[in-house]
Amino acid sequence: MREDNKPSSEKESTLEELGARVKDAQRANAPKAESGINESHAYGMAMRLVAELVSGLIVGLIIGWLLDQALGTKPWMLIVFIFLGLGAGIFNVMRAAKQMEAAAARKREEADKANSNEGKHSG
Repeated sequence: MREDNKPSSEKESTLEELGARVKDAQRANAPKAESGINESHAYGMAMRLVAELVSGLIVGLIIGWLLDQALGTKPWMLIVFIFLGLGAGIFNVMRAAKQMEAAAARKREEADKANSNEGKHSG
């Protein structure tokens, strides 16, 4: 015999139990707010910082080399602009790191606020 013959109240209670179990499973598998940084995110941040530094250095190298070719001052403009490019790269790294830290602080604040609101509603 099939279970379709059950009274509708039993079906509804079974569906409610199933719905509750599904919601519990979804809550258990929902991504948690992390205070740490996962590995791929950390790798991406490191690559951005390295790219900022190297790009400043390369731009300084190219400008110095081009000026040396145009002005005939062989190594001097190259040396000066390598240092200027390195300084610009370090400045960009510091600026990018501050932006990343500010974004991480905002995420932590939002997570803390969400956790405190969740605690108030569950009590």
